[in-house]
Amino acid sequence: MSNVDREDLIEVFRQAELPCGEREAKQLVTFYQMLIEKNKVMNLTAITDFRQVVYRHFLDSVYGGKYICAERGGSLIDVGTGAGFPGIPLKICYPSLRVTLMDSLNKRVGFLQEVIQELGLTQTEAVHSRAEDLGKNGAYREQYDWAVSRAVANLSVLAEYCVPFVRPGGYFLSYKGGDVEEECRNGEKAIEILGGQLEEVKRFSYTVAGEEGEETYQRTILMVKKVRNTGKKYPRKAGVPGKEPLQK
Repeated sequence: MSNVDREDLIEVFRQAELPCGEREAKQLVTFYQMLIEKNKVMNLTAITDFRQVVYRHFLDSVYGGKYICAERGGSLIDVGTGAGFPGIPLKICYPSLRVTLMDSLNKRVGFLQEVIQELGLTQTEAVHSRAEDLGKNGAYREQYDWAVSRAVANLSVLAEYCVPFVRPGGYFLSYKGGDVEEECRNGEKAIEILGGQLEEVKRFSYTVAGEEGEETYQRTILMVKKVRNTGKKYPRKAGVPGKEPLQK
């Protein structure tokens, strides 16, 4: 990547009022290069164009940091991180964060460990586990200021995966598309059962120029506050939350 690419990335973040200087831009470009190279041998992302990745992965990921004042530091777990989103861009742009990247596929965790080492990310670990198992582990359960997830699942399921990691007073941030009203209504009871409450719905959008013209993406971050400890029976055994979501 050239300096022009880095300058473009910095400008995109500046316009969004998100932190990204020369150091952060260099790390994000290196991450992009590693992502695209590894994507040749394993499925990490369907989005490979640099500008698309900047908007739809990097910018999208870092938006969450604005809403939790991540520049102050704190502990964060990215549940079902996949190729490292949103956790790695958040760590790059908010380096004082202490970050755990959790994924159930060991090959992806191996890639994330390579990224952590190559970028020199401190206070960052990649853990191979299912959320249902790690959420029962005392070293991780209710140990985080924030849990974040861009994983594709409904809110009831994601809440059972993520809320158990958050200490009372902390937040679970669920990254979603633009239309979330019905999902919020259906997920409120599950959130309550798990010791949380849906506090805010943050909305943002961005427009990306592509081969067929500009396309605008509507995005939402659901902010769930942890108001009390999660009951010991949650999360339920591996596979159960997805098959039998908590209902009203």
